[in-house]
Amino acid sequence: MDLSSLLNSLGGGAFTLVFFIVALSIIVTVHEYGHYIVGRWCGIRADVFSLGFGKPLWQRTDKRGTVWQIASLPFGGYVKFAGDANAASAPDAHAVEGLSADEARHTMPGAPLWARTLTVAAGPVFNFIFSFLVFTAFVVSIGKASDTLVIEKVQPMPTEVGLQSGDEVLAIEGVKVPAPEEMSGFLEELPRAARVSYTVLRDGQEVTVEGPYPYPVIVAGISPKSAARDAGLKAGDVITALDGQPVETFWDLQDYVGSHDGAAMTLTIWRPTEAEGETFETTLEPRRRDVPGADGGFETRWLIGITGGMLFTVGSEPVGIGEAMAAGIGAVWQIITMSLSGLGHMITGAISACNISGPVGIAEVVSTSASDGASSFLWTVAMLSTAIGLMNLFPIPVLDGGHLVFYAYEAVRGKPLPDRAVGVMMTVGMVVIMGFMVLGLSSDLFCK
Repeated sequence: MDLSSLLNSLGGGAFTLVFFIVALSIIVTVHEYGHYIVGRWCGIRADVFSLGFGKPLWQRTDKRGTVWQIASLPFGGYVKFAGDANAASAPDAHAVEGLSADEARHTMPGAPLWARTLTVAAGPVFNFIFSFLVFTAFVVSIGKASDTLVIEKVQPMPTEVGLQSGDEVLAIEGVKVPAPEEMSGFLEELPRAARVSYTVLRDGQEVTVEGPYPYPVIVAGISPKSAARDAGLKAGDVITALDGQPVETFWDLQDYVGSHDGAAMTLTIWRPTEAEGETFETTLEPRRRDVPGADGGFETRWLIGITGGMLFTVGSEPVGIGEAMAAGIGAVWQIITMSLSGLGHMITGAISACNISGPVGIAEVVSTSASDGASSFLWTVAMLSTAIGLMNLFPIPVLDGGHLVFYAYEAVRGKPLPDRAVGVMMTVGMVVIMGFMVLGLSSDLFCK
């Protein structure tokens, strides 16, 4: 029995909690290590590196005098540098009193402005770097679709497929197929039908076979916290009818769901099994979701929470490291821009505050990805790493971005903010953070 099966046997709550802690620990370790290592490079001594808060469960002191520990509350972590008043890195006004210039230089408040700035900024930057490395590794391992549409695998279907592994698809309905990157537009223009003709190259011979539409209603993926997941749909399921009406293409499903304003609908599902497959029905209600639009904004749509897949998968070819790195950077940038856009639309009231996820919602997303496999879990952790890195750059006292604002003030004025002002702003920042946490928790509890 693997870890996932073991935790599932203990109950959904244990599964969710454990994987949430694992994901959070990875992200926090990356973030805090960024602070620690850059601070060390800049000559600032670290007193404590803690994974978690509260009473230490394990400690080790290294040769530099830094205490490495795992604490009892595994919901965060911190690096306490010499001269910090607390785990939030509030400066200690008296930390450098009585120290020599050389001793003060190795404390956080006594270090040069450039060293403090780099140390604070390093946490979010390391989150971004971690995400970039994960996304790049995925692109390298998966590769990209080959220029020729040679079928690698045909998805199980309730009707005869006609296609085989190894077939090279030359044309569909007599129209030559384009390059893989142009297939989406090609499929949108293809007339919708239950069955279409495929011209394929098989064993050196050009033959024509009949099979299902190339973009049928196959469930390729299921979104967390979605109607489809709550209804028990699984990847590989084929939706054959909606409210008793046959549905042949994924476009038909989108049209039907979008036109029924969230009304409950009954789905007829064919699920592949070791035998011939089984057919059953399930009822669900689509949910309103704000999704990114093509113009950079958001649009509200009714969704059941599934992504479609092709009738067949094609072979892949290696991707150069440069191309993979560019894709990794693009993925990180897309998460940043979408997050900022979503936040801006929520502030203006253009979209619902229900788009914010609190700890419960994030834990559900993480556990759902873990149940889908290691790759899905790691991808989700990388996405969250970018989101948390971005959040930490917000100009709110207590967060890294707030400290950077303090340093910007010091750079302009030539002197730091008065200790009293820093104390007041740190308190205000904590109130703001608590407000966001309450808003997120409210979203988890009351938004469907």
